[in-house]
Amino acid sequence: MTNLNPQAKQMADESMVRNLDAQARAIWPQEIPLLRRYLLPSEPRILDAGCGTGEASSRLAELFARATILGVDILDSHLDLARRRHAHLAPRLSFEHQSVYELRCADRSFDLTVCRHVLHSIPNADRVIAELRRVTRPGGYLHLIAEDYGMLHFQRGQLDPRDFWHLVPTQFGAATQTDLFVGRDALGILAAMKLQQIQVDYIVVDTLRVPRETFAAIIEAWRDGYAEAIGEYTEVRREEAVAYFNQMIANIRDPRGYAVWMVPVVSARLPF
Repeated sequence: MTNLNPQAKQMADESMVRNLDAQARAIWPQEIPLLRRYLLPSEPRILDAGCGTGEASSRLAELFARATILGVDILDSHLDLARRRHAHLAPRLSFEHQSVYELRCADRSFDLTVCRHVLHSIPNADRVIAELRRVTRPGGYLHLIAEDYGMLHFQRGQLDPRDFWHLVPTQFGAATQTDLFVGRDALGILAAMKLQQIQVDYIVVDTLRVPRETFAAIIEAWRDGYAEAIGEYTEVRREEAVAYFNQMIANIRDPRGYAVWMVPVVSARLPF
């Protein structure tokens, strides 16, 4: 049977808490206008599927001041942290232990269903998206941050990061039965479901738009959380992975260096 959470160890590591925080700080400012374009009711119901520590859930609650938001995840440690950090937003914002594969939510429950930084890390992304579609009302929206690890670019140094990002996502994905290029595949999944107004936008996390230390914090968290697994699942040894990540971090911190991560945001509207 397919392991539905093949990155459980990495997700539960303390580095993931740092990663979620840094990613939210890097991405959210550019994500706001994408969320504001949706035609939502005055008091929308919003689902944050795979909410982690609630970084996006809390920001959604602040952006949509009259919304009711439910964040769901399977890591109780993340949910406990989310409840502590964002208690001031309760009861309008709540968190529950639920699997994105089998949500305990009625059909057509939400006006906006958000799933950020999840689909690349689990098998059968199409099955999860179908479940998200099920709980979204007609005329409601899906908003997916579907990562794609062919969309990271760093300057070359002693090592060539192109070699790393060409090899590692392919072999890591094969070993874990995940699609680390799902950002380019999500449009086809939504189109097969006959959804409407499908769009693919890009948030540009680079050394011009995002503070260098915020961008570097993301790569540091990836290094700390994933170097060991990369050594296990790919031809790149752990020590080599650390060296690649360290060079990317140095590239970001170099005042004259440039690096960029293109983050796909794939959205669609359910037909009435």
